[in-house]
Amino acid sequence: MPHPAARVLGMLELLQGSHRLTGAELAARLGVDERTVRRYADTLVELGIPVTAARGRYGGYRLQPGYRLPPLMLTDDEAVAVLLGLVAAEQLGLGTAAPATGLAEAKIRRVLPEPLADRLDGLTRSLGFSLRRPAASPRPATATLLALGAATRSRHRVTIDYRSWRGEASVRDLDPYGLVFHAGRWYVTGHDHRRDEIRTFRLDRIASVATATATATATGTGTFTVPEGFDPVGHVTRSLAEVPYRWEVEVLLETDLEQARRRVPPSAAELTATADGILLRARAEDLTGMAQLLAGLGWPFTVLRPDELRTAVTGYAGTLAGYAARRPPLAADPIL
Repeated sequence: MPHPAARVLGMLELLQGSHRLTGAELAARLGVDERTVRRYADTLVELGIPVTAARGRYGGYRLQPGYRLPPLMLTDDEAVAVLLGLVAAEQLGLGTAAPATGLAEAKIRRVLPEPLADRLDGLTRSLGFSLRRPAASPRPATATLLALGAATRSRHRVTIDYRSWRGEASVRDLDPYGLVFHAGRWYVTGHDHRRDEIRTFRLDRIASVATATATATATGTGTFTVPEGFDPVGHVTRSLAEVPYRWEVEVLLETDLEQARRRVPPSAAELTATADGILLRARAEDLTGMAQLLAGLGWPFTVLRPDELRTAVTGYAGTLAGYAARRPPLAADPIL
């Protein structure tokens, strides 16, 4: 859960950007109830910030007219870069459980010159994303992300309270080698001392993070060294690819590695350059989907295994041929 102080400041930002907001509107934006909103308003008043509240049909919360905090100074280019980054982060799921992304976006919009704000509003409303975070994908706590980021940089061991996908709770001593954002979710990968092997954990399943004790740090047992050449992104994608699937797929693509990497995402397959071409290795539950992927690449290819994939490719080719043979319906004769 975000610290209450962060939500109090978030309420201040929302009030600065609006003439008036009802308690229900503020509660929905901040993710709290209306009683908590009233408490936040009292806190702001205690800090000397003139928040007024009125009851009735046209009631709500607002700042005393004329009150403003000093504006954030950004050039137009900087403001555009930050705002687009915030929009992309929200769409891709890069944010955390705290409502920070929306609040930061409101802050940037509030200080923009009106002509630029209008143009940016048109851009963000018409902007589409081919990649989006999975629906209802849980987000990690901000404290979890920051703690693991700091431990990864300083090379300090952490203790995490983790809950598996089965709901099993455990405590792990982890040397965090790297943080990875993949397919709408955050992961940490590193040496798990309980299993004595490199493991991958989802951040949204981590309940708490504790750093090594002062004694462990002083004796050197609380620090670690990342293995030379270790690639966190590669390890996470390979770990996820090792989840059991029905089919093991190997296909030889007639292209080069650079072109293949542009078209085939790491989450879909592993690519290796060989003397005969690019070897694509993947696991699949549905071979029809794999046939569609191969057909869409546009390169000649050879199916190495399984034989059932050849059947799937042939079937998909027949489907496409059927579509190509279709003719538009003849126009009806006019009625005289």
